[in-house]
Amino acid sequence: MNYIKLKWLFLGSFINNIAVSTIWPLTTVYMHNTLKKSLTEVGIILFLFSVSNVFGNYVSGKLFDKHNRYPLTIFGIVFSVLVSLMLIFFHGWPTYPIGLVLLGFGTGWNLTMVNSLGTTISNQSSRHIFNMLYLAQNIGVVLGTMFVGFIYPYGIGYVFIITTTILIIYGISAAITYKQPDSIYPVIKEGPKRQEVKLPKPNFMLIMTLFVSLSVIWIVYEQWVSNLSVYITGMGIPLSMYSFLWTINAFLLVVFQLIISWLARFYDNLYLQIYLGIFFIGLSYFILIFTHSYLGFVLSMTVLTIGEASVIPSIPAVVNYLTPVEVKGKYQGLNNAWASIGKAFGPLLGGIMIEAYSYNMLFLTILLVCIGLIMFIILSHIIYGKKFTNFDK
Repeated sequence: MNYIKLKWLFLGSFINNIAVSTIWPLTTVYMHNTLKKSLTEVGIILFLFSVSNVFGNYVSGKLFDKHNRYPLTIFGIVFSVLVSLMLIFFHGWPTYPIGLVLLGFGTGWNLTMVNSLGTTISNQSSRHIFNMLYLAQNIGVVLGTMFVGFIYPYGIGYVFIITTTILIIYGISAAITYKQPDSIYPVIKEGPKRQEVKLPKPNFMLIMTLFVSLSVIWIVYEQWVSNLSVYITGMGIPLSMYSFLWTINAFLLVVFQLIISWLARFYDNLYLQIYLGIFFIGLSYFILIFTHSYLGFVLSMTVLTIGEASVIPSIPAVVNYLTPVEVKGKYQGLNNAWASIGKAFGPLLGGIMIEAYSYNMLFLTILLVCIGLIMFIILSHIIYGKKFTNFDK
C-alpha cells in the first residue's frame, strides 16, 4: 500500500521542530529586553499566539478529513516560510508580535498535519507511531534550543534566517516524500448520501475526558516554562542555569521515550502510561516544596520529564483508536487545540495563585490537582471503558 512511511513523518516532525524551537526560547527575552515591552504585554502576545495555534490545529484537522492532504501540508509549510522570511527583515514593533501570532497558526497547522498523517499508517501500532513522532519533536527541540543560544547574540534576524532555511528544507522533504495516495486522499464511504460521522457516546466521553485532562496537564506544565524561571532566578541561580534545565529536559525526553518504547514491547497499556505520567508530573512539583538548591531543581525536572514522556504521546494514541478514519484528522487537531488552551492559560492562572498565596501553595495545589485528574480519568474509564468501539487498525 502507498502510505507515507513513518521515517519520513519522523524526519518532517524533527525538522519542523528544530525551526519552531529556535523561536520560542527567545520570545519573552526579546520582547521584554529589546522591544521594551512589559511582561503583561508579552503575556497577551503569547496568549494570542496560543489562540492562533488552536485555530491552526482545528482548521487543518477539519480540512484533513475532507480534502487532499498533500496540498494542505505544503500550504502550511509555505505559509510558515513566508512569515519567517518576513521576520528576517521586519522584527520590530508591531511586526514581530504580528508575525509571531501568524507563526502560531502555521505551527499549529503543521503539527496537526503530521500527527493526522500518522493515523494513516496501518502497519504499526498507534502507540509506536505517536511515541516516535513525539520523540522526533524532542530531538528537534534539543538541536533548536542549542542553535538559538549560539545565534541569538548576533541578532534576531540571523535566527529567522536559520528558521526559514530549516522550514524550506522541511518543505522540500515533504514535497518529495508525502505524495502517497493512501495517505493523502480522505476515505469517503460509498452510499447515496454522505452523512456526518458521529462517534459512539462512550468514545466521545472518553475522548473529552482526555482532552480536558490534557489541557489541565499543560496548565500545570507551563508553570515550569513561565513562573518557575522567576522563582529559580530569585534564589540567586543564574538564568543560564535555568535554561540548562531545559537542555536536560530535552535530552532526557529522548532517553525516556526510547526506554518506554522498549518496555511497551513486553507490556503495552496506554492508560497505565497516562496515570503514571500524571503522577510523576504532580510528584515533580511536590519535590519543589522542599527544594532550595540547584540539584533539587535537576531532580524535579527529571521527574517531570518522566511524566511528560509517559503521558503526552499516549493521549493522541488513545484518541486515534477511539476515532473512525473519517474524523481522525479532526480529533488530532482538537487534541493539539486543547493542549494549546492549557498552554495559553497556564502562566496566567499560576501567576494569580502565586500573587494571592505563594509558590509552595501553587506546588501543593498542583499535586492535589494531578491526583484528582488521575481519579477523574479512572472514573471515566470505569463508566465507559467496556462500552467503547475500538477503531484501531
